[in-house]
Amino acid sequence: MISTPLQLYEDISPSFSPLVHPNERSHHILIIGGGVIGLTTAWALLDAGHHVTILAKEWASWTEAQRLTSQIAGALWEYPPAACGQHTDKISLQHSKPWAMASYHIWRQLEGTLIDGKKSGIRMRPTDFFFPRPLEESPEDLQKMNELMSSGVRGFCRKSSLVEKRRVDPLYGCKDAYEILSPVIDTDVAMEWLMELVKAKGAILVTEELQADLLFIEDSLRHRFGVDAIVNCAGLASDKLAGDDSCYPIRGAMIRVINDGKDFPKVEAALVITADVAVNNEMVFIVPRNNDVLYLGGIAQPGKSDLNLTIHDAVIKRMRSNCEAFLPDLKNARYDAKYPLALGLRPFRGKNIRVERELRHTPAGKISRIVHSYGHGGAGWSLAFGCAGDVRHLLQEAVKDQPPEPMRELEYPGQGNGVVIRDPNMQPETGIKDVGGIDTKSQSTDEHKPKL
Repeated sequence: MISTPLQLYEDISPSFSPLVHPNERSHHILIIGGGVIGLTTAWALLDAGHHVTILAKEWASWTEAQRLTSQIAGALWEYPPAACGQHTDKISLQHSKPWAMASYHIWRQLEGTLIDGKKSGIRMRPTDFFFPRPLEESPEDLQKMNELMSSGVRGFCRKSSLVEKRRVDPLYGCKDAYEILSPVIDTDVAMEWLMELVKAKGAILVTEELQADLLFIEDSLRHRFGVDAIVNCAGLASDKLAGDDSCYPIRGAMIRVINDGKDFPKVEAALVITADVAVNNEMVFIVPRNNDVLYLGGIAQPGKSDLNLTIHDAVIKRMRSNCEAFLPDLKNARYDAKYPLALGLRPFRGKNIRVERELRHTPAGKISRIVHSYGHGGAGWSLAFGCAGDVRHLLQEAVKDQPPEPMRELEYPGQGNGVVIRDPNMQPETGIKDVGGIDTKSQSTDEHKPKL
C-alpha cells in the first residue's frame, strides 16, 4: 500500500504552527520513538490537525553521551537499495522506492525554503557513485541507474571522467560512474530542528522506556494517555514492542575528519562505492557532513551490538585505509579531535522495513489500533517522509477499526522497472501514484474528526 505522498505546504509545513489546528474532535495519537522516523511521523500528524504525544526512552543528545542512531547515521539520501547493502526483501524494496522519492522532494524543497539550509541541517550536494565495471555488465546496478534517470532526481549525469574530477586514484579500478544531486543532512542540527518543530506544533514529549509487547499493553496505554491509536517507531526496541524476533542490529561506524581545505583539497561532493561492489564487501562512503567535517565509512557488521570501538581498532583502521586507497588525498586528513568516531546500531529486521498495522488481535479479541513503522536499517533519513505518509493513511483505517492487511507486493503496471514518484512541480508528470483504493468515508462516530 502506497498512499498519496506527502507534499510540502499542502500536507506538511516547516512553519512552527500546525497547518490544521486541532479541536475537541481531533484524534490523539501516541508515537513510540524519538528518532527521525518518530519525529517526521509526528510532524505529518500534527499538520493534519491531531494531538500528538511522543514517548521515547531517550532523545537526541549533543553532549558526550551516546547519540541516537538517527544522529549517528550518514544521512545521505539514497535511492534504494542503499549503499550499506542488506535491503533484500522484494516487498520492502518495492515500497522503499516511492518512500524514498517522496522524501527526496521534501528534503530538497526544505533546503530551498529555509535560510541557506543552515537551521535545518539540509543541503543538496553532488553525489557520485562509482563502479568497477561498465554498468551494462551489472543488470541490478544498471536498472537502479535507469530508474534514477526517470525518477525526477535532479542533476543526473553519467560519465567516467568523474574519476579524474573527484581525484579518485586511477589504480583503484573504477570503470563507470554517475552523479545526482542528493540531500545531505547534518543530523545533529536536523534532529534539534525537528525536536523544536514538533514541540512548537503542539507535540507533548514523554521520557519513558517501555519493555512489553505493545499489543498486551495497548488498552492501558490508550487509557493512560487518552489516545485513539498508537504508532510504533521504536527501531530496534521493536523486538519487544512488536513481538518481532527478526529485528537485529547492524553495527556501523563513520570516521570524522576535518574538511576545511588546509590538509587536502576540500571535498564538496559525496563519493560512494556500494557494499555490493566494493573491496571485501566494505563500502566506501565519503560524505561532507557540513562546512568543515567529512564522514568516512563504512562498515556493516550484523549481530555486533557493542559500541566500544575506537579509531585505534583494526576494523576502523581498515575502513580509513579503504577510503584512502580510493581517495589518496585523505592520507593527510586530521581526525575531528572532539568527536573522531560516530558509532551506532542500524535497526534492521528479517524482512526489512515494516510499515503496516498490527495484524494480531488484542487479548480481548478486538482489532488493534497499533501501526508499525520500523526496520529502516541505514535508510531512515532517506525514507522518513514516505513512511510517514503511509502511516497517516494506515491510521485512517485503524481509528475506524477496519480489518488490517499485511504489506504486499505492489501491483502497479511496470513495477519490475521500479516505482517512482516524480516532483509534482516538474513536467511531464510520468510518475505513478496510488491512493490505495480504500473508502475513506467514515461509518463510525469519528466521522467529524479531522482526516489523518
